[in-house]
Amino acid sequence: MMNKKVASLALLMGICGHVSAQTCLSSGIETTPESDFSVVSDSTYLHDTTDLVWKRCAEGQTWDGTTCDGEAVKYTWQEALQLAHEASNEDLLGWRLPNVKELASIAERQCVRPAVNSTLFPETPPDDFWTSTPSSDDPDRAWVVAFFNASHSIKEKDRYIYVRLVRTYTDD
Repeated sequence: MMNKKVASLALLMGICGHVSAQTCLSSGIETTPESDFSVVSDSTYLHDTTDLVWKRCAEGQTWDGTTCDGEAVKYTWQEALQLAHEASNEDLLGWRLPNVKELASIAERQCVRPAVNSTLFPETPPDDFWTSTPSSDDPDRAWVVAFFNASHSIKEKDRYIYVRLVRTYTDD
């Protein structure tokens, strides 16, 4: 009888562990406050401090007017670079994979799961996102930013990882 209760509790805790909500420090100063961003279009924001335009949704998701809809898609590093190239050619706006410093600039260090301003970037998976920055030590690896906790690390380029595209702001 006791084993059934322990097993049930363990199962419940396991299920609840997967339904974790974003947690933010209430006493901390936001690192990506909404006041640092301006609307460019429904689906993009300008980060005023960096002059970079960010897609609100991860690749695979679409902006439905209120949130990012659908499932974000993971790509290898080479596929992510190709995706950015195709997106840039499609609308001629210069979409690209951000470098590690650029992507880290939108990580909200006061929050985890995901470590992002979820008002600006809703439904961001709390996981790794590719950057265009290759490892200087290993040609088979590149930098990622983890939107679980705002850390960054180097991963193998053949791993499947999420993508968020960026472009430099132009006043056209």
